[in-house]
Amino acid sequence: MKWPTRDGEVGHESFWGRPRASRFPLSGSFVVDALAGAVGVIVVFTIVGLTALWPHGPLGRKGPLGPVRTLSAVAERVERVPCALSVSHVCRVVRVKLLDGPQKGRTTTLTTIETTGTLNVSQGDRIRVYKNAVPPGAAGDKRFAPYSFADFDRRNAMLWLAVGFVVLLVATGRFHGLRALLGLAASMLIVVEFVVPAILHGSSPLLVAIVGAFAVMLVMMPLSYGLGAKAMAAWLGTAISLLLAAGLAAGFADLAHLSGASSDESVYLAASQSRLSLQGLLVAGMVIGALGVLVDLTVSQASTVIALRRVNPSLGFKGLFQGALEVGHDHIAATVATLVFAYAGAALPVLLIFSVGNTSFTDAVNGEAVADAIIAALVGSVGLIASMPITTALAALLAPRMTDKQLPAAGAAHVH
Repeated sequence: MKWPTRDGEVGHESFWGRPRASRFPLSGSFVVDALAGAVGVIVVFTIVGLTALWPHGPLGRKGPLGPVRTLSAVAERVERVPCALSVSHVCRVVRVKLLDGPQKGRTTTLTTIETTGTLNVSQGDRIRVYKNAVPPGAAGDKRFAPYSFADFDRRNAMLWLAVGFVVLLVATGRFHGLRALLGLAASMLIVVEFVVPAILHGSSPLLVAIVGAFAVMLVMMPLSYGLGAKAMAAWLGTAISLLLAAGLAAGFADLAHLSGASSDESVYLAASQSRLSLQGLLVAGMVIGALGVLVDLTVSQASTVIALRRVNPSLGFKGLFQGALEVGHDHIAATVATLVFAYAGAALPVLLIFSVGNTSFTDAVNGEAVADAIIAALVGSVGLIASMPITTALAALLAPRMTDKQLPAAGAAHVH
């Protein structure tokens, strides 16, 4: 005896005369319930991981040189003078006005070394300065400068750019843009409040990165794309692909003997945090770096499947999978190129240094600084390539089992 299921499919009676789907009361579909259960496992794993790895207790933030607090200042006058400190034999005596701190409004002078680039202090520049520690016997010595140049003040530039980004995102995306902004803010909060402190407290960087990436995924996707079959397929596709990328990153970082100490920042961290695994930190960076492009691709593929289902409700798994796969081939080529060029741009200064030193191509790519970027790009690309058919298949399994009421909410397009 045949019977109609909740989602319109035709079922059969079991041996005992009861519909088989009645044993899966959540949705009336074994496939939907199984995939929903898999999402539930991810949620539970993430919550348990956050609870177990959440950093507790004070975090020692002092490095080998100790903390340095900088103050905001503005350069009122700049004078070029001869000196022996610089290769160019030219220094700049800068008269600055302090804009914050206990001596706000006071004017003082400091000396900077002139460089061959454009990063020289000029009149009107907003800069950051720090107060020099007065050595014994130097109090009252006019040759001793009370402040030194720390860096340029870039906060206003970043603030105006961020404001423009928010206005453009909300103006073009409207409510969806606002949701995406909230998702981005929540994701950054997870990275700053959980991932970074947990790693500094001595937890495994790879495990922290996986748990943090899952947390970002579970928070960002509902805020940005809503709930439904699209989010479910994208969640599972991203999780599987991310675990694949994490395994490849850990395996090839060890196989290629990557130490993670190819930058000055890594050396500083190694000196200030003895418990920190630099190789683990490198692998964690590969995992976090792959997350963004993975979410982009998996949501796009899930959206494509559901859009096809809405246009042609008669399509089954095979039709939906093949149709979305054609779109995915073009999308994955563009996304992989985006990822590779992002890492290539980051390694460009190192490649230029090798070129200036007449280093051969094989020696250049063998250097750890370049090998880091190559392996990270390839690991992320493998995860991307795998995520496309995985997510497409999951969405194609879910879409035919959705009701007409679920389709509009689940089929919101992912726009590029």
